Amino acid sequence: MGKSTLFNRLTRSRRSLVGDEPGMTRDRIYGKASWEGRPYELVDTGGMLPGDAELIPEAIFRQAQTAIKAADAILFVVDGRSVLTSTDRQLAQLLHRTGKPVLLVVNKVDSDRQERLTDEFHELGLREVYGVSSEHGLGFQDLLEALAAHFPPEEAAEVEVAVTPADTGEEAVAAPLPVEVPEVRIAIVGRPNVGKSTLLNQLTGEERSIVSEVPGTTRDAVDALVVRDGRRYRFVDTAGIRRKGKTHLMAEKLSVVMARRHLEEADVALVMIDAGEGIVSSDATIAGYASESGKSVILVVNKWDLARSRGVKRQDFEQAVRDSFKFLAYAPVVFLTAKNGHGVPGLYQEITRVAAERRKRISTAQINRFLATVDFKRAGVPRAQQVRIYYISQVGIGPPCFVLFVDKARDLHFSYQRFLENQLRAAFNFRGTPIVLKTRVSGGKKKK
Repeated sequence: MGKSTLFNRLTRSRRSLVGDEPGMTRDRIYGKASWEGRPYELVDTGGMLPGDAELIPEAIFRQAQTAIKAADAILFVVDGRSVLTSTDRQLAQLLHRTGKPVLLVVNKVDSDRQERLTDEFHELGLREVYGVSSEHGLGFQDLLEALAAHFPPEEAAEVEVAVTPADTGEEAVAAPLPVEVPEVRIAIVGRPNVGKSTLLNQLTGEERSIVSEVPGTTRDAVDALVVRDGRRYRFVDTAGIRRKGKTHLMAEKLSVVMARRHLEEADVALVMIDAGEGIVSSDATIAGYASESGKSVILVVNKWDLARSRGVKRQDFEQAVRDSFKFLAYAPVVFLTAKNGHGVPGLYQEITRVAAERRKRISTAQINRFLATVDFKRAGVPRAQQVRIYYISQVGIGPPCFVLFVDKARDLHFSYQRFLENQLRAAFNFRGTPIVLKTRVSGGKKKK
């Protein structure tokens, strides 16, 4: 029906997945917008199917009801190119009973079909009917003027608007929202059904993501802001990342693409592992995505209660994790059970610590006092591959980046790089974060 295209146009973003498969949106997706200087928040909901007792449709309906309850106004979106259905009529009655302003948005209506609005769609019993074309931007002036008439007084809190469709067609994904103060952005990544949505719900203390035993339930990237002990954390629950050969539906393919995109935008990645199933090859692949993107990483072993009940020892499982993720030797490992919240406070502590390490700065004087203590003979680099490091300077954070001023225009030997990184970690920690090392010939050009 173009609901997500409408959401994207109003928020001037690409937060929502747009496609032809029905039922793509499942969770509540939030976005910021404004009209003539008045800010308001849009909440995109999944397709509502009243009375459907199936697990996922029932959970989607519950999520939509939560958004409607909090909203100041409701945009009820229907498809202008289709005939009205019994579901449309049932939803119109349900929304009318809320007592809140309901604006019927007939989407996919071009200028030559405006007259049809006075006929069929008024049958739904809603007084305010507006024809728009979300794809082409037609009809939005009248719609937004009407919507603004239902805004609370300007001194009131920011307006919230629920965008509520019937279950036909397009869906939403989260993208970063503007913020007034710094915050840590955390992406929760992992393969399907490892407990990402359950963890998000525990971290936020509410049902932000739909949870079920069906792999791939989450398709949107659902974000939620948590303020805890004066710190701001924005968690993004991404869709489960599958191998390409296992991804068939367009919704799944788009979800994986968006999960990778949100990982790129994060500060910290929580790479989740299912302790009940054990470590599999796709876990290492997903962790590799996090490492390659330069994100700080925490390895989160979920469902630890299941493994422990089978007699698995923590130190043995942690060693298996270390053996499987040798390229993430700097990443801490946190054991928890998201279902009951056991271990979640410790995860918050680790996120705070890792985020601080990611933005740590070392003064030039301090780093060069360290350099004077390093015995590079222990690096085991062939003489022909050795370089002399005159001094080091930190030039960036998030992740920490250092420039090594050297005597030769030569790439740093792998052993040299690994040795120096280990020495930097021993001296300055940098827990959970990658370290970027670049070389520059003293007085010459920097090598990437």
